[in-house]
Amino acid sequence: MATRASPRRAKGETLHDSFLRHRNFRWLKIAAAISAVAVLGYALVDVEPRHNGGSWYGYTLGTIGALLILWLTILGVRKRAMTPGRWSLKGWTSAHVYLGLSLVVIGTLHAGFQFGWNVHTLAYALMMLVILSGIFGIFVYATLPAALSSNREEMTQTQMLDAIRAIDRQLHDAAQPLPHAQAELVQAALDEDPFGGGIMRRLSGNYPHCATRRAQGGIRLLTGDRPDTGNDPLERVDALLERKEAMLARLRRHLQLRALLEVWLYVHVPATFALIAALSAHIISVFFYW
Repeated sequence: MATRASPRRAKGETLHDSFLRHRNFRWLKIAAAISAVAVLGYALVDVEPRHNGGSWYGYTLGTIGALLILWLTILGVRKRAMTPGRWSLKGWTSAHVYLGLSLVVIGTLHAGFQFGWNVHTLAYALMMLVILSGIFGIFVYATLPAALSSNREEMTQTQMLDAIRAIDRQLHDAAQPLPHAQAELVQAALDEDPFGGGIMRRLSGNYPHCATRRAQGGIRLLTGDRPDTGNDPLERVDALLERKEAMLARLRRHLQLRALLEVWLYVHVPATFALIAALSAHIISVFFYW
């Protein structure tokens, strides 16, 4: 039976290298070289009265920057084609990151450090917003997946939800013999949407009005700090509420980490489209007044 050949890798590269280390930091070196050439040219080229976007050197850097922006935008399309080799998704992402960072140098030198209330500065500001949101994305993808995996403890999100539903069914049955006041606390915990509150609540992971926590606190006042999980219905409800609160904390943490992994895209992608629009206006106005 034939076996599939493993993808060819560059010398020193392992299958587990991240996109930041791709092919021994190839794209970091390329981006650093481009930035160094841009800085050297800025220092050596004599432009009167001073460097600006309208000089020949400014036009050169502006053209390079605009082409880079358009090329890097293609990553969203490129993600749909998972292929190995030189232009693997990992390689493309590595290029996207490091060449994107080089735009800080290219864009700033293109502007000649001259900014104002105009469409040119708007394009620059949007470019910086895209880059900064991308840096945040790099940070979360480098740090949060391990935390996400550790928090789940080999449970999927669906399994965590199923565990909470199972506890709710047990709580419903266990609360039947309770007095009215305690039964109402449990019912409030069963009726509440434990994940409501919108994106900001999910990002913060803070649920100050959690009905489960309130019910558990009220029941614990009656059972004491060390509830027996014997035949007493109140103690059984206390133990179930404690389990549900722990499971809710884990699932809320899971959703918080998932939201942090995704929320930067809600800035990065729209800002990229706004940048393309502002860049188009910038280029058109330059040629109109040229």
